Amino acid sequence: MNKCIFQSILFLLFISTVFAQKDAAKVQREYVTKQLPVEEEITIDGLLSDKAWDTVSWDGDFTVFDPNNGEAPSQATKFKIAYDAKFLYVGIRCYDSVPSKIEKRLARRDNFSGDWIEINIDSYNDKRTGFSFNVSAAGVKGDEFISQNGDFWDASWNPIWYTASKVDSEGWTAEMKIPFSQLKFGEQKEQIWGLQLNRRFFRAEERSLWQPVSLDAPGWVSEFGVLRGLIDIQPQKQLEIQPFLVNQYDAYPSQEGNPFRDGSDYKLNVGLDAKIGLTNDLTLDLTVNPDFGQVDADPGAIALDGFQIFFEERRPFFIENKNIFDYEFADGNDNIFYSRRIGRSPQGFVTTTPDEFIDQPTNSTILGAAKFSGKTKNGWSLGLLESVTGNMYADIEDVSGNKRSELVEPLTNYIVGRVQKDFNQRNSFIGGIFTATNRKIPDNLDFLRSGAYTGGLDFKHNWKNRNYYVEGNIVGSHVTGSEDAIARTQNSITHLFQRVDARHVSVDDTRTSLTGTGGKIELGKAGGGNWRYDGGVIWRSPELELNDIGFLRQADEIKQTASVSRLFIKPTNFYRRANLELSQYSTYDFEGNYNRIQYQFEGFINYKNNWWTEVGAAHKPRIFSNTVLRGGPRWRWSDENFAYLFFGSDSRKKLSFTLGYVNSQAAEKNFSLARYVFRLNYQPFDAFSLSISSEFEDNPNKTQYVTESSFNGSARYITGNINQKTFSTSIRFNYSINPNLSIQYYGEPFISRGTYTNFNFVNNPIAERLADRVSMYSENQILKSTVDDTYLIDEDFDGRVDYQIENPDFSYVQFRSNLVLRWEYVPGSEVFLVWSQGVVGAGNPSETLGSNLDRQILGQKKDNTILLKATYRFIL
Repeated sequence: MNKCIFQSILFLLFISTVFAQKDAAKVQREYVTKQLPVEEEITIDGLLSDKAWDTVSWDGDFTVFDPNNGEAPSQATKFKIAYDAKFLYVGIRCYDSVPSKIEKRLARRDNFSGDWIEINIDSYNDKRTGFSFNVSAAGVKGDEFISQNGDFWDASWNPIWYTASKVDSEGWTAEMKIPFSQLKFGEQKEQIWGLQLNRRFFRAEERSLWQPVSLDAPGWVSEFGVLRGLIDIQPQKQLEIQPFLVNQYDAYPSQEGNPFRDGSDYKLNVGLDAKIGLTNDLTLDLTVNPDFGQVDADPGAIALDGFQIFFEERRPFFIENKNIFDYEFADGNDNIFYSRRIGRSPQGFVTTTPDEFIDQPTNSTILGAAKFSGKTKNGWSLGLLESVTGNMYADIEDVSGNKRSELVEPLTNYIVGRVQKDFNQRNSFIGGIFTATNRKIPDNLDFLRSGAYTGGLDFKHNWKNRNYYVEGNIVGSHVTGSEDAIARTQNSITHLFQRVDARHVSVDDTRTSLTGTGGKIELGKAGGGNWRYDGGVIWRSPELELNDIGFLRQADEIKQTASVSRLFIKPTNFYRRANLELSQYSTYDFEGNYNRIQYQFEGFINYKNNWWTEVGAAHKPRIFSNTVLRGGPRWRWSDENFAYLFFGSDSRKKLSFTLGYVNSQAAEKNFSLARYVFRLNYQPFDAFSLSISSEFEDNPNKTQYVTESSFNGSARYITGNINQKTFSTSIRFNYSINPNLSIQYYGEPFISRGTYTNFNFVNNPIAERLADRVSMYSENQILKSTVDDTYLIDEDFDGRVDYQIENPDFSYVQFRSNLVLRWEYVPGSEVFLVWSQGVVGAGNPSETLGSNLDRQILGQKKDNTILLKATYRFIL
């Protein structure tokens, strides 16, 4: 194991030397702005006709970024930048030889479509972060916070700024007015900021830039030009207060006798959000009685492997500045901070009698939250988040009217602290993170952990114009609780200390704490030339536990990774760009078991006509799992091969589509997967767009885990042949009356059905042949009960039932939809009118997906919600 890892690292060090090239010096362009005379004003109407614009000079000479990198663009672009005491002004002229063909597609904010222009400003001048302001020819605005040198663009950042655009005989023009309070910078005589302008010429799908950037550049923000001439501008301390009012009416099918389901509910919620600029660099966000609802529902999902499902954060308070708090320490979704834990569904449960009804809260109430975050001119990124969720009670009432309440989630305090420091001319950083979760645990909830603490250190170093990098981190966790809580942690699927064949872990029922570590080290080439490569090692120790405020899928793993890719970035008569990648990884557990190895090929090509194809294939000659039998012995899957093919048409067209197919096959037909994907986008006219995304999946498996039982004092691990089919379709449309007023619809039915046959039990879980791994029950050993929904097992043929298993067949059905009217009546202030529908239930596993769709979704009465939310943003 260790030899393989060290060989990978030595190989990467070798090829980094072989492929290292001397990079050409980058010519950095500069624009020098000037302050407007006191008596001059600029009106933001998109016309560029104000005399004040004569104060500054034009600049232009854009070059193509994509596809013909470095060449002169098809259409010229020029711009001016001016400023006064409080605002930065940008005027842009986008020439077009055929103005009638300018694409003016309407959309809601942050949906970039048609012809557009954007300005990126690195006011920190840290070569890693920036602020992006975008306006389309139709006047639709967009704004994003850029971090990780362009790897992450946060569209949830919604600053207050002003813009307008106009089409004329020469093309189209745009004006922007950006308050300095929405940017972050330190106090100094002259500000020196990073600057980039990026134009999309839609009908040629051509991107042109003011500061030339090569397609093989290692990043985005690090390649900006320079903005000078900002003399004696004063940092503006941001002070914003945003009260909100939410009226919500719920209507649903009533249940006879249930006092909690009488057919309707009404809720009124009033709260307050505030931003206080402690300095221009650092902001304090406060929220009182927050409304953390989300417009889009989480997509339907079902997991038969027992692991938790990761859902994206959608709540604005947690999304904004999330780059500062992010600490993705390993791979996948593993992260020290997973904000969906705050306000989670209550973890407690209530035992009721048949004549009792229960009203279980779906989420924990967030009493308040505060977030201190920002970045200083000296390169310090700072973040501190504090949130408190209250005691949550389930209400119970019986048929006689007797009432009681039981606590299902305790008072909980969450803290996250994050710091990073840039150095080495912004080419390197080092940082740290600390989190704490503390619960006030009563006796009936002592299965929950009372405390959870994590800490971590991370770093990244870039060299040779940021083309090469080494990065890494280490994390540590410590959780405390009652003996029951820590025993549950040890037995959870994340850890599985009870594994019967594990020699390095075991359950200790007397423990009241666990302490673990994790981390990664990675070395690679991120830019320069046509080759990219990386490799590294990731580890998660058996006792690592992050799931109180973080996300950890599985502990007890060491993973080695390596990949190399070839870019084809010079367009030809056949393609605009393409890339090929080969990758490999292997995994081990901390006992030293060699569990998995995978080899994978991936390729992508964007054709000359903007159609595209994506292909991939992988071979897994070794697949062992410590989790399949849920605490049972290590399990071997048959060798697997999988492949996928996706292709799509030109997304600029009024009608575009994507078709995809994924196929996986295991040896001996142990399991297989066939997934069919269809996506359609249609925009018949500028104000309306429609998208449909459908997936159908057929996923049979001869050894799907069912349950564990006991026979003659020994454990029996029972699996079955599952025939699982899943279908989902999401439908969205957007009708924009103007850039600030739109109507949106989102709807998604999700159906998953699984039926089991050919039940069997595990004999030799690591045998090479499937027939040696399991033994099938004969017809004389298994019988379907005529009394209840169980299977009766007579394993020793003595005429007596040795054990029984519940019928595992299932059919899960979910439908969610939202119809939303959004109106930004003044910049930063909005009104939402929402109509939501939903239904969740169980269908009949013996029926087809189509029948369940008809009965459980189309034929069911649905829960309905009418919601009106109004906000007003005071700028003080």
